Amino acid sequence: MNAYNARGLLATSIVFSCTGLAHAQTAAPAFPTKTIRMVVPFPPGGFSDIFGRIIAGKFNETWGQTVVVDNRPGAGGNIGAEIVARAAPDGYTLVMGTVGTHAINPTLFSKMPYDALKDFAPVAFVVEAEGLLVVHPSIPVKTVKELIALAKAKPGQLSYASAGAGTTSHLAAEIFKTMAGVDILHIPYKGNVPAITDLLGGQTSMLFATLPTVLPQVKADKLRGIAVLGSTRSTALPALPTIAEAGLKGFEVNNWTGVFATAGTPSAVVSKLNAEVQRIMKLPEVQSRLAGEGLRFEPTTPEQFSAFVKAELTKWAPVVKASGAKAD
Repeated sequence: MNAYNARGLLATSIVFSCTGLAHAQTAAPAFPTKTIRMVVPFPPGGFSDIFGRIIAGKFNETWGQTVVVDNRPGAGGNIGAEIVARAAPDGYTLVMGTVGTHAINPTLFSKMPYDALKDFAPVAFVVEAEGLLVVHPSIPVKTVKELIALAKAKPGQLSYASAGAGTTSHLAAEIFKTMAGVDILHIPYKGNVPAITDLLGGQTSMLFATLPTVLPQVKADKLRGIAVLGSTRSTALPALPTIAEAGLKGFEVNNWTGVFATAGTPSAVVSKLNAEVQRIMKLPEVQSRLAGEGLRFEPTTPEQFSAFVKAELTKWAPVVKASGAKAD
C-alpha cells in the first residue's frame, strides 16, 4: 500500500468515524439537560418517599440538574404511577414504584389506569423492606396467638390501620384475617404517616407496617412489636418471631420499591439512570442506613429488574385472589 492510498484510507476512516459519532450523538442525546420529576405515589414519610428523596438529592449532586420530588398519593399508589405511565418517554419523569403499584394492584383493583408491565421501563430495584405487625400498647397481647384469640373473642371490635387500599399494609392484614379466621375492621389512611399517627393515638388497634416506618416507636415502647411479616427474622429486631413461626405457616409479605421510567424511554437513558442508582445505593452512608433499618439492596440491571417485576406480578396475583381482598 503506497503512502497516498494509506492517507486516503485514513481520511475515509475518519469521515466514517465522525459520521458514526454524529449518529450516535443524535440517537442518544445528552441526559439530563433539564429538571427531573421524581413522583412518589404516597405521602411523605414512607420508605419509598425516603429513598426517592435520597436518590433525587444525589442525582442533583451528580448532574447539577434540579430534581423535584412530587408526592401524589391515592388509590394505593395508582394515581402517582399513572402520571409516569402517561408521561413523555424521555427519562425526565420517574416514579418510585412498589410491590403495590406494580405487583398487587393489578389484581386488587377491578379497573387499573395503566398496565404495570407495558406502560413502564423498569430502571432499578432500590430496596426491599421488612414488615412488622405492631399493636397499640393498650391492646393486651404480646404474641400472634394472643392476638388471634382476642380477635375471635371480640369479632369486629379490633381495627387495623393501613396506608390505603391496595398497599401491603392492607393486603397483609387481609391475608392475616383469612388465614387466622378473624374479623378485624379496616381503617384506611392516605399513607403510612397518618396511619401511624392515629395508631399512636389509640384510634386503631394495630398496623401491618413497613419496619423502618415504625422501628423508632417500637424501640421507644410507644408501639409493641408482635411479629415480622417476612420469611426470616429481622436483624433489627432479632427476638421477634415471624408470623409463620408464630403459628400461621406460609404467611409472608415483603415490601419493595424501585425506580421506573415511562415505556419507550431510550435504553441509553435508562442505563444511565440505572448506573447512578447503583452508585447511590452503594454509598457507605446509604449502606449504613439500610443495615440499621431492616432494608436490603440488591444491584440489578434494567433487564434483571424487569424480570423481577414480572415474577412479582405472577407471584402476587393468586395470593390476592385467595385472600379475597378488593380495593374497589
